[in-house]
Amino acid sequence: MVETAQAIKPPSLMLLLLEGRAVWEYGALIASRPMLNMLPTGDGHPVLVLPGLAGTDLSTKPLRKFLESRGYIPAGWELGRNLGLRDGLLEQMLERLDELYEEHGEKISIIGWSLGGIFARELAKLRPEQVRMVITLGSPHSGNPHASNARKFYERVSGHKVDDPPLNSRIYKAPPVPTTSIYTKTDGIVAWQNCHQAEPQSKEKAQQTENIRVMGSHCGLGINPSVLYIIADRLALREGSWAAFSNEGFRKAFFETPGFDLLQAS
Repeated sequence: MVETAQAIKPPSLMLLLLEGRAVWEYGALIASRPMLNMLPTGDGHPVLVLPGLAGTDLSTKPLRKFLESRGYIPAGWELGRNLGLRDGLLEQMLERLDELYEEHGEKISIIGWSLGGIFARELAKLRPEQVRMVITLGSPHSGNPHASNARKFYERVSGHKVDDPPLNSRIYKAPPVPTTSIYTKTDGIVAWQNCHQAEPQSKEKAQQTENIRVMGSHCGLGINPSVLYIIADRLALREGSWAAFSNEGFRKAFFETPGFDLLQAS
C-alpha cells in the first residue's frame, strides 16, 4: 500500500520513550565485538562521518573506531555541534570534503547519522566526483518533514523551517552515487517512512539505491551491531562494482530490504 507524504505522522510517544534502548544497543555492541572483528577489512579508503542533530564528533567516535578496526581511514566532520543548516555550514562541509579528497587523493565514502545523512546526500550531489558512496542512518530525507519529534528543536536552533531548508536541491532526490538508507520501523525520533528512499526516476539510479531495515532505536543506530555489519558490507564493495545488499540465508533474521513501494515522491 502506497502512503502519501501528508499521511505520515511523527512517531508515537511510546516509541519516543523507547529510545532509551540505545543503552542496551551499546551493550550489544560490546558483546558482539568478537563477531564484528571477524568481518572482512576493506581497501583502506577514507570515510567521512557526520553526526546527527545536536551531536558532535564524540557521538560518532564508536562508529569511527569500528571503521578504523576494519582498515578504513575515518574522519570526523570537525565542525562542532550539529545545530542544523545554518549560514555557512554547507560551505564548511564542502571545504572539509575537499580537504580530505586532496589529502588522500581518492574518493571518499560518507556516512551520515540522522540529519548528518541529509548533509551527506547533499555533499554527494555537489561533489559526485569526490564521493564513492553514501550511507545514511535514520535520515529523514523523504516524505513529510513535519513527521519528526525533533522538528521544533531543529527549527529553533537552525533558524529556518524544516520544509524550507536553504538548499538549491530537492532533498528527497538521491545523489548520483551508490546510496544506502538504513532505518528502523521503531524509530522514536523521525517517522521511518521518511527514511525510506522513494523510487528513483531512472533505472541507472535504481540500480545503486537501496533501503535496508534493521531492528533498533534511532539514537542507537550508530552503535547497533546490525548497522555496523551492513556498513562493513557496503564499504567493502569494490569501487565501480556496486551490488545491492543481500539478505539471503541467516541475514533474513536481522535485515530486510523492502522495495520502493511505501512512499510516493512529490
